[in-house]
This record gives sequence, structure tokens and C-alpha cells, in this order.
Amino acid sequence: MNTVLSRPLKLPCGAEVPNRLAKAAMTEGLATPDGLPTPELERLYGIWSDGGAGLLLSGNIQVDADHLERPGNVVIDREPDAAMRAALASWARTATRNGNHFWAQISHAGRQTFKIVNPHPKAPSAVRLGLPGGQFGEPVALAIPEIEEIVRRFGVCAAAVKEAGFTGVQVHAAHGYLLSEFLSPRSNLRQDRYGGELANRARALLEAVAATRAAVGPDFPVAVKLNSADFQKGGFAFEDSLQVAAWLEEAGVDLIEISGGTYEQPRLMGLDGMEEAEEQRVAQSTMMREAYFVDFALAMQEQVSVPLMVTGGFRQRAAMEQAVAGGGADLVGLGRPMCVMTDAPARLLAGLEELPRYENQLSLLPPWLGFLSRARALRAAAGFAVQFWYYAQLDLIGREGRAQPGLSVFAATRRVMSLQKQLMAARRA
Repeated sequence: MNTVLSRPLKLPCGAEVPNRLAKAAMTEGLATPDGLPTPELERLYGIWSDGGAGLLLSGNIQVDADHLERPGNVVIDREPDAAMRAALASWARTATRNGNHFWAQISHAGRQTFKIVNPHPKAPSAVRLGLPGGQFGEPVALAIPEIEEIVRRFGVCAAAVKEAGFTGVQVHAAHGYLLSEFLSPRSNLRQDRYGGELANRARALLEAVAATRAAVGPDFPVAVKLNSADFQKGGFAFEDSLQVAAWLEEAGVDLIEISGGTYEQPRLMGLDGMEEAEEQRVAQSTMMREAYFVDFALAMQEQVSVPLMVTGGFRQRAAMEQAVAGGGADLVGLGRPMCVMTDAPARLLAGLEELPRYENQLSLLPPWLGFLSRARALRAAAGFAVQFWYYAQLDLIGREGRAQPGLSVFAATRRVMSLQKQLMAARRA
């Protein structure tokens, strides 16, 4: 089928992505307790490579083993040993077997590290997450030498994945993880060169990008995942995002993926936060909109020329085509649909008009409950349970080679919780 989605994308560094569809980064939880890639992780990405996407983005590859986004993350926090080099190379070969790009998403979870992993995670400032349930510990403010060490590790990780055969890297500065925490005035209360005005709050990100670029050279794709906004009062706003995007363009990044939200305000997942979302001043387009961040891309496109990727909410091929043809997106990221329909890109390129919406069959609570403010925490918890259903699908594809769309949310939650406990027990042993 002749569609704008099948056109290649030339990046500023000279690399070319075969088409305009990307598998967005999603946490897999399939590494060993020590953070090594596994055969199960390879199987998952081999299946996705066969699925037709021009680009696959890995889930969080952490630069600090004490700050996992969840048990089962891949960890590269030092020069890799022989076992890690072999595992990374095998993973990269499998994930690129269909001629697509495979980029490593490099991250540090910061204060969004679960207490079972680290009861006192490091963060820009000692500002605890505003979430009930006690799943996250009391953060400790980073000292400047610790920040500098984290920045160095971004470069170490980038060099390791390039050597292994990955074809690009993405620095994760969204969703409330460490670099995103530095950007937000709600979580960054520092008074030194890493806090205060936006130029200082963006320093850690820009230094991480510089370390990454120095490690991989000028011809290797370097991307950044950036919040369009936190959608929280007093947080990182869209005006801030526009300025940071301009700085990233000056720093020579090849792609900015526009996302949004944090654990406290999980806008990307379509979930309710613990407070009303702060609306941002951005004009609404007249295009067929179904994706969460298309309007932000349109506005950002007026300020920067670096290619943009938009992820979140896309299901209709027509909306994807409109987004690429003139709606601000150079790449369309697909997430949840590819947890079940692993060849969704190939089907879209062949003419499929709409991807399935699995969320409709997974709702645990009636829609009217959302009108009750006292039910906000309950709805947020139910939403995260649905997220566990997608985690379970990735685990099933990795272990058994296929998803199970008929799996209940409750069975999926039990499966994921059991696997996480096993990983943590093995990590402590």
C-alpha cells in the first residue's frame, strides 16, 4: 500500500529509518536479577523486528542498579564484562534481523524507584512522590559529584550499546524519572548550578546528552524523550519544554520524542492522577486527533527543526498519516497495541485501518465513578492494574512466543507480582 507511513526518515546524523512507524519504549522486566539481557528478551524483540516497524526502542536500560524502574530492567552502570557484552550483542542482532533500527533507551529512575528496590533513592531534592500506598521511599538529594557520576554513566552505557550493535540511543528525560525530575520545579528545589532557573534545571539533561554524544560520535543517532509537560500545577510546563527542545537541537540531537506526565500524573497511560491535571496553553489542531501529544508536536514544530516522534493513543491509520503528512510528527510511536498485535506496523503499512483498543475490554471500574473526586485514587489503582495486563503480555511473548488477549486483569496482576517477587528474591540472594 502506498502511504506516507512507508517513507524513510533521514536523521540529521545521516542515519535513515526505513519507515515512519516505531515501537515505543515499554518496560519489559525480562532481564536477569543482575540486569543482563536474556533469551526471553531476545525472543520478544525478534518478534517485534519481524513486525515491520522501522524503529524499535528498548525499555529502560538503567545506569544505576540501585535505581531500577522495576525489577527485571537491563542495567549497564559500568564498563561491561564479557557476559554483558555477549548478551547485549546477541540481543542487538536479534532485534535488528529485519533491517530495522534498534535504539537503547538509557535511563535513571530517580525517586520513582520502588521501595523494594531502594528505600532511599537519590533525586535532585528530597521531595517524596505524592502517591498513596507507601510503595516509594523517602528520596535523598544528590550531591554534585554524584550527579557528575550519573552523567558519566550515560556515556558509558551509550558506548556499550553502540559496541554491541544497537543502532542508536535515546536519553530518557520524561515521565518523572531522574532527568525529568531535574527539569521540574516541583521536584527540583536545588539552589546550586543544577536548580533554580530553567537553564540550571536542564543542565543535568544537557550534560547527559553531551556525554552520550561524545561516547558514540557524530554519525550515531542520539534521541531524547521529553515531556511536553508534567500536567501538574507548578511543574514543568509546555513553555519550558519548548525552550529545552531548542537547547537540545543546539546540542545536536537527532530526534525528540514528545511525551508527558509522571507517576503522579500519568497522562501518557490515560490514567487519573492524584490531582486535577494542569492544562497547558497549546492550540488545538483541526486534524483528526486521537493521540495525546499531537498538538504539542504541532506547536513545537514551529520552534525547532529537529525531527519529532509522537507516542500515545494512536490507533487509526488515517490519524497517523495525517500526523506525519502535516501534523507535527516525523515518526509515530506505537506502544500498547504492540503488546498483543506484534506485527501492527506491517498490518498498517499493508492497509489495516485501525488497531484494536484492548483497554475497552479491561476496565475494572464503571465510567461514572470518575466523576467522584473521592474515587480518583481508586481509579488510578485500577488503571495501573490494567498496565500490569500489558506487562504480562510482554512476558508471555518473551517466554512463550505469543500473547494471551483473553488473560484477565487479575490473573495478569498476579503473574507480574509473582515474577517481580522472584526477581527481587534472587537479587537479594
